[in-house]
Amino acid sequence: MSDDAARFTAMYDACRQRVWAYAVSCAGRQVADEVVSETFTVAWRRIGDVPQPPLPWLLGVARNVLREAGRAEGRRASLAAELRDWTETVEGDIADDVADRIALQSALAFLGEEDREVLILAAWQGLTPREAARVVGCTAATLRVRLHRARRRLAKAVAVRDEASPVRPLVQPRLSTAGEEVR
Repeated sequence: MSDDAARFTAMYDACRQRVWAYAVSCAGRQVADEVVSETFTVAWRRIGDVPQPPLPWLLGVARNVLREAGRAEGRRASLAAELRDWTETVEGDIADDVADRIALQSALAFLGEEDREVLILAAWQGLTPREAARVVGCTAATLRVRLHRARRRLAKAVAVRDEASPVRPLVQPRLSTAGEEVR
């Protein structure tokens, strides 16, 4: 057995139960085995980076695995909500709803990258201003100002596109903080 394999085996035997207990305390038994598996997969890939003692490092990796699983669940929930919105909230002609969405997406494409980013984080990803601020790297207050300005620019872009388009006018877009959807 190679030195790395022997080190990994010893680390696994010594720390697996404690990493599992940590995962159970954070997320429950249903996901603990998966978290342990992912944690030790990372440890194997980065065996040369694992410090002595390995437990604190492994718990940090487990924490990151749990955090990423939470983010993935948030993305799945956001996508499911968007899909439900697309299929359940059609009032009237579906072609009108599709035209509205296309007009909104088209207007969104003409905004600057920073405006698009804050709008997508808030409206489509469902992040709170504090969470979106962490992603963007600013304070929550700054994010709220950016979001307000981005919403105004989006409304203006939609209005300009409506004036130039033969498609029926788009109702003023309803963009708000996390939890409310773009329609």
